[in-house]
Amino acid sequence: MRLNFPRPSRRGLLAGAAAAALAACGRDAKSQDEPSIGPLPPLKQGARFPVGCAVTTDHLRDPAYAALLTREFTQVTAEWEMKMEYILQDDGSLRFDAPDAIAAFAKANGMSLFAHTLVWYAQSPAAFQRLDGQGDAFAKAYGDYIASVAGRYRDAAGWDVVNEAVAEDGNGLRQCLWSKNLGQIDYMRRAFDAARAAAPDAVLLLNDYNLESLPAKRATFMRLAETLLKTGAPLTGLGTQSHIAADLPPGAVTTSINDLARLGLPIHVSELDISLNRAQGVLVSRDVWRERQRRLAGEIGEAFARLPSDKRVSFTIWGLRDSDSWLRSQRENPSPPWDEALFFDDQGRPKPMLADLERGLAV
Repeated sequence: MRLNFPRPSRRGLLAGAAAAALAACGRDAKSQDEPSIGPLPPLKQGARFPVGCAVTTDHLRDPAYAALLTREFTQVTAEWEMKMEYILQDDGSLRFDAPDAIAAFAKANGMSLFAHTLVWYAQSPAAFQRLDGQGDAFAKAYGDYIASVAGRYRDAAGWDVVNEAVAEDGNGLRQCLWSKNLGQIDYMRRAFDAARAAAPDAVLLLNDYNLESLPAKRATFMRLAETLLKTGAPLTGLGTQSHIAADLPPGAVTTSINDLARLGLPIHVSELDISLNRAQGVLVSRDVWRERQRRLAGEIGEAFARLPSDKRVSFTIWGLRDSDSWLRSQRENPSPPWDEALFFDDQGRPKPMLADLERGLAV
């Protein structure tokens, strides 16, 4: 049985505002008319760096999905099946069937694997809760887990080593089971050290979200990265998730990416989607939000592509088709709202914003 752990609060969507937006647009969420366009070159064709997609083993079993994925992308990330919630069982044993299947799919199709994630504040498995307050025993289990998992996928292109360590509003760092037992900075330093020992060639990242929309959170994130570097942690890249909404002001994405790049570490756009449903302004038509969505797609593609080549890790979209998005997932949301956050529609047809993204990535 899959373990269930609390989700970060960003996953609690604004259901009331979403319903009002749908009413204002005069559309039924179950009968949406998603626009699509004619054939486009594969997304990977114009990019000079890995372009990735988040996947699950359920999706990979669908031949149509697999064909579209391999046509468009050069890299895959496990959406959730490489997290502790899947791998670490209540008795402390490790389950690798799904992540092994994803790694095997990548290898069989000539794709790279980006691994997500080793340590996340939102998960506190029973196997570690039993060791809460036990000092050396907790530290040993922590190091052993990271060594086992990162070592098994030592050929991965990179790892999100520490995920979402900054507080929701950017005011300091999150408290969690890991910080309680190992120290606020030391739990991260230990994770990076263990990951480097197990996977010596992987890019090791600090990963977080809302860095584009909350400058205060971005500043805290950057200070944390500097602190880790000063401690000697083998931090070799920064992940900006880029779960953004269509109302993000023009220039915010570019400012954020350029700001992060000032630290001199390579950047990974790690979990991109552009939500219509989370945009504020219930009287704005869906077509207006789509136009703003297209602008953002072009902007983030261009901002990333204009980084120096040695400052780009990869560019990852968090799902293939709209129907695959976590924003619609029963797993993430008991009553999933309507959204069109990805670059292919429910049927796998390219949407207009894919053309804008391709133009941006090709600059």
